[in-house]
Amino acid sequence: STMSAGEQPPARPPAAPEPPEPDPAHRYEAVAPHWFYRKVTDTRERWVPFSGQDSARLEEAHGAGRDKEDLVVPTSGGRYDVHLKKRQRVAVYWEEEVSEVRRCTWFYKGDKDNKYIPYSEAFSEELEEAYMVAVTLDEWKKKLESPSREIIILHNPKLMVHYHPAAASDDWGSTPTEQGRPRTVKRGVENIAAEIPNGEPLQIDHLVFVVHGIGPACDIRFRSIVQCVNDFRAVSLSMLQAHFRRAQEQQQIGRVEFLPVNWHSSLHSTGVDVDLERITLPSINRLRHFINDTILDVFFYNSPTYCQTIVDTVASEMNRLYQLFLQRNPLFSGGVSIAGHSLGSLILFDLLTNQRAAPEEAEHGAEGSSTAASNRGVEEIKEILQELELSEYCGVFEKEEMDRQALFLCTEKNLKEMGIPLGPRMKILHYISSKTETQVCLLHVPCPSRARRSLSHEAKPHLPLSQVSANYPQLNYKPTIFFAFGSPIGMFLTVRGVKRINPDYSLPTCKGFFNIFHPFDPVAYRIEPMIVPELEFEPMLLPHHKGRKRMHLELKEGLTRMSVDLKNNLLGSLRVAWQSFTRAPLLAVEAAGADAEVEAEAGAEKQPDTKPDEAPAAAKEEAPPINVGRLNGGNRIDYVLQEKPIESFNEYLFALQGHLCYWESEDTVLLVLKEIYQTQGITLDQPLPGSQ
Repeated sequence: STMSAGEQPPARPPAAPEPPEPDPAHRYEAVAPHWFYRKVTDTRERWVPFSGQDSARLEEAHGAGRDKEDLVVPTSGGRYDVHLKKRQRVAVYWEEEVSEVRRCTWFYKGDKDNKYIPYSEAFSEELEEAYMVAVTLDEWKKKLESPSREIIILHNPKLMVHYHPAAASDDWGSTPTEQGRPRTVKRGVENIAAEIPNGEPLQIDHLVFVVHGIGPACDIRFRSIVQCVNDFRAVSLSMLQAHFRRAQEQQQIGRVEFLPVNWHSSLHSTGVDVDLERITLPSINRLRHFINDTILDVFFYNSPTYCQTIVDTVASEMNRLYQLFLQRNPLFSGGVSIAGHSLGSLILFDLLTNQRAAPEEAEHGAEGSSTAASNRGVEEIKEILQELELSEYCGVFEKEEMDRQALFLCTEKNLKEMGIPLGPRMKILHYISSKTETQVCLLHVPCPSRARRSLSHEAKPHLPLSQVSANYPQLNYKPTIFFAFGSPIGMFLTVRGVKRINPDYSLPTCKGFFNIFHPFDPVAYRIEPMIVPELEFEPMLLPHHKGRKRMHLELKEGLTRMSVDLKNNLLGSLRVAWQSFTRAPLLAVEAAGADAEVEAEAGAEKQPDTKPDEAPAAAKEEAPPINVGRLNGGNRIDYVLQEKPIESFNEYLFALQGHLCYWESEDTVLLVLKEIYQTQGITLDQPLPGSQ
């Protein structure tokens, strides 16, 4: 028997619904339940309501399948399952404590923070029954005793209270009395001012995996990657409503799903923490533990043993999550992108540089190209050996199918195994090291066979330049875009000896790459100057999500402009100077409906003094288009966030915050959404100024 959300449970007396008096004031209406789950953080617990749509789905399942063994209802956009019979909420994609779920109708005000707490389902039914009788018969002042021997009194429909039992009274078996401060009792979720979250669109257009940086904590409040990604997702939903309303109304888009990838726990479960504990000095205890937990991840990543663990964990976790996501969303047809914060972005970069392009791409006229490549490889090796006066070893290299790229991967041990004597070995190794330093290069390919394969479908050789030789696993999908937040990629490449990135280089399986950073982030480095070292140019200024520059940046620019105007035309009318100060540099976005007026105003303002230097900073760079190579498909790579006014005052104080600010940055989220949806041909309602 299906039971709708508003109906009452069958435990109530059958005679109840017929009120003895026809007076509408005494007509009883069943309470509408709402489902909640219990969230425990640092021993504090609170009850959180499910979204309206999740609660309705749970209520429907409860009504229809109350006798079923264990019905599972997906909630929170499919990231949590509710096991209806056990009343448990279980995380799907990551490890998390199971939370209790409750179908809530009656609440009382808690002790500590004045938040309302739901009564148990069984006792709520008792309360509801007493309430029904009181309303129907208009008999109030009803007393009930709760399971924990507390007294609840229903004085009238508006006033219901809950008394704590007097301490130690029941040692003597006395009855509970009304003592202590009464607490308010409320019936129905609509009376407790609970913030019921909005549901999420059901359709998922794109999936983004987010990999964390060093340490288990991802932001200034020491929250986990799961909590930070929850924030990022929440900001993305509000940005979609604010900037993609047109596409939402036309039902072209749903939402983007962001899933966290955790690798820190598996690295630190290798037993290395215990070993470190033994050798850590006892002084400045907290600082040392912080270092062991965080900064050490960087050293781990540079050690072959642990680097392998890290790349294996990240790749296998992303592949596992992808398979699980597809199982749960069989109709999903969107793309997958990946984002990394801090060290996480470096791990992803190394993984991406070591992906193999799909076989179908590699085998355009496969036989022809591979034989041509191997012939070219043999010729290159011959030339190198001639130059070193070692032509007699050509046969050995040919037999081992060595080409230039494989040669550059050789160690002394490899050459020895090939039977090459010490003298020639030293010459070859010296040649390799001298060339490696001057090469414009990037890719690190760990094994010679893979080097050969990657050469067969790439015209230009890349050199392996990672400090660490690891066997990089392959991902089960080709990422659409790679986003790096607060990333040290540039610094690591430089330290590894990469002088320059070849402008023709692009990641084998991923065509988009954005390097996004806060101006005060101490861990972030640029990428573009490694591609175009001869030019000096600013990174792209990330447009503010409200469509203008942040006020203090506008103010700074406005004052500069005003002084220039006054100098140029000392006797000119003050109106023009004032106009130049108040002129919005980013007029295009101010009002959606007033495009024509805006253009007219802009035109009128430009007439008195049109100067080339009045473009906003973000657009200035676009005047001569800068060619930053193919790493992001020919588009700009480096994007800098606009700092908030307060941050300008103390750069050092905000350095750490700068490194951890990306999770709640609307500007960052909006750039991510804009680039993802652009690949599907969907644009913002209003183009943001200064963006490409």
